[in-house]
Amino acid sequence: MLTSRTVLDRPVPAGTSPRRLRALLLVAVSGALLMQAPAARALDAFVRTPVPVTAEKSYRSARDALRAGVREYNAGDKEGAARALEYAAGQGHALALWKLGRMYAEGDGVPHDDLKAFEFFSRIADASTDDAGDSQNAAVTGSAFTALGSYFLDGIKGTYVRPNPERAYDMFNYAASYYGDPNAQYNLARLYLDGNGVEADPRQAARWFNLAAEKGHHPAQALLGDMLVNGAGGLPQQRVKGLVWLSLARDGVQSRKDDWIVALYDKNWAAASPDDRSEAQTQLQTVGSIKRRN
Repeated sequence: MLTSRTVLDRPVPAGTSPRRLRALLLVAVSGALLMQAPAARALDAFVRTPVPVTAEKSYRSARDALRAGVREYNAGDKEGAARALEYAAGQGHALALWKLGRMYAEGDGVPHDDLKAFEFFSRIADASTDDAGDSQNAAVTGSAFTALGSYFLDGIKGTYVRPNPERAYDMFNYAASYYGDPNAQYNLARLYLDGNGVEADPRQAARWFNLAAEKGHHPAQALLGDMLVNGAGGLPQQRVKGLVWLSLARDGVQSRKDDWIVALYDKNWAAASPDDRSEAQTQLQTVGSIKRRN
């Protein structure tokens, strides 16, 4: 079991290099956390099941407490939600641990406390069994490892969680490879792009950006597009494909925190030739028609 504290504590097969071991363990497996959409969808799907009629404060099971907690959260009673979720989390329910981690990470109805968030996410990681077959728990577990990677990357000031880019790499690599978490794939690509916690490798960066981009991750689409337009890091230039990715990223911008995506699009689009812009627009129309049919 790969955990937040014992990332590579498995026996080393005879004749296996450390790099190869890492690949075997993890394949099959900025400071602020991105919204973990797959885990959020898993939580939504779980709580659609009606809560059994029972005393609100004497839950029959962790599942009942979780459903009640999410219902109270959605009704605006976040204090009551936290109490119910704490009950479910105390029974080890992964979705409750994840929701509480998110609440403490964002100061959402509870005092902002990154260390508490880290420890809730760590409990999910420590209980993981490398079984991605359960899509609901897989999404939550992948999201937890991604969150831990973000904390290891920057550390938590005044706590035992120190900046550790190498451990951040392990967390992101595990979540990206084993669980296919798009936020982890994006963050892993950033590490490869910057040479942070791992040797710089633009081709690996582009590979991971591409995996996240195909799942609709707009920052990944923007950075992949910029790399392809400019042939960054020795990559072959693919100007039209890069402009298409940049356009898709720009179309997905929903808040001011993503203004950098618009700026990156504007810079590359202005520098492109009329022929490249025309071909990119044609390809975008094809993409749009496919989406409408689906």
